[in-house]
Amino acid sequence: MLERVTHLLPPEMAAVLGRLPDGVKDRLEEIRVREGRPLEIGFGGESRFAGEDGSLRHTPEQAYRPSSELCRKMLERMTNHSLYAMEEELRRGYITVSGGHRIGLCGRTVLERGAVRGIRDIGGFNIRIAREVVGAADGLLPQLADRTRGTIVSTLVLAPPQQGKTTLIRDLARSISYGLYAGSGGMRREGRKVAIVDERSEIAACVRGVPTFDVGPRTDVMDACPKAEGMMMMLRSMSPDVLVVDEIGHAEDAAALREAVHAGVSVIATAHARDLQDARDRPALRELIEEGAFAAFIELRRTAEGFRSRVLRPGPGALAREPTALQPERPLC
Repeated sequence: MLERVTHLLPPEMAAVLGRLPDGVKDRLEEIRVREGRPLEIGFGGESRFAGEDGSLRHTPEQAYRPSSELCRKMLERMTNHSLYAMEEELRRGYITVSGGHRIGLCGRTVLERGAVRGIRDIGGFNIRIAREVVGAADGLLPQLADRTRGTIVSTLVLAPPQQGKTTLIRDLARSISYGLYAGSGGMRREGRKVAIVDERSEIAACVRGVPTFDVGPRTDVMDACPKAEGMMMMLRSMSPDVLVVDEIGHAEDAAALREAVHAGVSVIATAHARDLQDARDRPALRELIEEGAFAAFIELRRTAEGFRSRVLRPGPGALAREPTALQPERPLC
């Protein structure tokens, strides 16, 4: 995984990370860079500090500490030497680069009339490495299929950050577009038209509007567009059968999603929540849940053995299926 983001790193830091054990580099998920402080990496659900010799340490002593000059060089690489061009991304606290990798930023905020206009004096970076896991959704597809309508039911994926939500919905979009939604084992039906609203450019990882991840042959992507506005644009212009969107939670997201459901479009969405009960504590999500906007819910969990999921299909008795393994041998992002 390291090779996917090496081009973003100054040579000095790339050399340090290049000395990590191969098994760690292959499972790398996050690189946390803090100016003048220990370099931290996340891999396979674990977190360690990295020594200059590539050693892994539980404590920060003797860990590699990036300098202010190195952080400046890294920011220039990430923004292609143009902070101005990234002004909108900086205002939101992150930038997304080619490949769908998202880089969180910390520093001093610039305010305008009480609102954040940007970030300056950036000294903290969190590089989240995006990955494509084809087949990640195979075990869930039979439980989500709407065989009466020949499509997929509206589904909300719930999990805390970094549990595999984006990876899962990417593969759901791919499978539905190819017509694999009827079940696993290569079973096919007619592929459905899928519309992805990719506000953070993480689901499809578009470059100049063209997806770099396989999201299916019948999938259209609205890239770098606010979710609520993008959903309405897709409904009006692309006549999708299935609409896919990441990280809903605001009232405007709920309103747009409600329009899609009422228009007969199935929706696959994610939200930050530990479980269904946790989601009900968020006002916008609670309204959608109580209105029956979603026919299924997927709760994701990360365990020592890998990632596990539970599908809930509300109805008489609030049917809850037993947890099933979700590709535990292949880590999700």
